[in-house]
Amino acid sequence: MSELLLIYSLAFVLGLLFGSFFNVVIHRLPIMMERDWKRQSKAFLGLSEAEEDQARFDLSTPPSRCPNCERPIRWYENLPVISYLAMKGRCTGCQKSISPRYPLVELLTAALTLITVWHFGISLHTAFLAVFVWLLIILTFIDFDTQLLPDSLTLPGLWLGLLSNWYFEWVPLDDALLGAVFGYLSLWSVFWLFKLLTGKEGFGYGDFKLLAMMGAWLGWLQLPVILFLSCLLGAILGGIVVISQRGQENPTQIAFGPYLAIAGLIALFFGNELMSWYLSGF
Repeated sequence: MSELLLIYSLAFVLGLLFGSFFNVVIHRLPIMMERDWKRQSKAFLGLSEAEEDQARFDLSTPPSRCPNCERPIRWYENLPVISYLAMKGRCTGCQKSISPRYPLVELLTAALTLITVWHFGISLHTAFLAVFVWLLIILTFIDFDTQLLPDSLTLPGLWLGLLSNWYFEWVPLDDALLGAVFGYLSLWSVFWLFKLLTGKEGFGYGDFKLLAMMGAWLGWLQLPVILFLSCLLGAILGGIVVISQRGQENPTQIAFGPYLAIAGLIALFFGNELMSWYLSGF
């Protein structure tokens, strides 16, 4: 029992540390993508880059700083959750409020990491599944903020899912491969059908790749569960958002990726039970 408590505690602390890093990824990766798009566009048009576009910007450079006063964040001000509570949610320099989403991402990552270890046991396969959970967390918040699902996350995640099932055989490799194919084609088909009927785009291409990634991890049999749950969540939560924004001139666009990711997490932990419960009705 003491060994289990130690392992669960380590899993929670590890989740906090990775959650702190994920806050950086969520904030910086879309900016890195935008800068890269601008750089490619200017190179194609033969235009010179602005000086600020030439400065290095990645996940480690420049060091973290307050977005309001540009004060560098010291290492002891960057401890997951603890620093936020110690500073009472404010920058020690300008006293501007710090978004509570930073500790939320850290706590969410820690909680889901702990649940993954508790649910699947202590093994190398569990470590792979934790990476899958972490990818879903990062993609959820990036899509919520920017309506982007970066290929630099979904495509490696897809291949890692196939590799995981090839080695661990948690899902037969054939099912994983079909999950990737059907996951992409299912939303791709709905996208074009909706566009032909309405002239509008109902999904982004990133949604196709996200569902393909989840199919590669969970297999094609879980795709109906994921699609049903994501549509149910989208109808409920999206409906609440639409009602709350009624009358606004520029309502917020609703990303579908977070609903897919939440449904994917539910399918990861309870997918087999949900399938058994559904099939028992017949």
